[in-house]
Amino acid sequence: MSGTIATLELVPKSLPTELQSFLPLKTISITATSVPQGAEVQIDGTPSGTTPKITQVAPGKHILTFSSPHAVSGGSVSYELGTASHDTIELRDGTVLTGDVDSMSATDLVVRVGGTLQNISRNQVKRIALIQREPSQ
Repeated sequence: MSGTIATLELVPKSLPTELQSFLPLKTISITATSVPQGAEVQIDGTPSGTTPKITQVAPGKHILTFSSPHAVSGGSVSYELGTASHDTIELRDGTVLTGDVDSMSATDLVVRVGGTLQNISRNQVKRIALIQREPSQ
């Protein structure tokens, strides 16, 4: 998806009312990227940082606001909602990859993007955000 987000509502799965107070508050990851990078992100009026940005929000209704210091027309903002099932790799040239880090050594990084393994020199990597995954049942 791309464009300006006016409102966002996250609704948890059905749960009997009498059990809801015993559960810890679950958060959902939101990944926001923009073209060009560096758009300011606010969630419910609170500054959250600049894109690319991964942040956690509680289920419910939220207002996301994006503003770019560059004010370039024709730019876009994209976001991904979910349980953040992918790692984020930011390269030194500004490219952001979303996939699964398969392995890492002192010189190389192997990441699965869209089902395809890619070998990347560690010298090209600026930052890696690894996502904690829940064990499979």
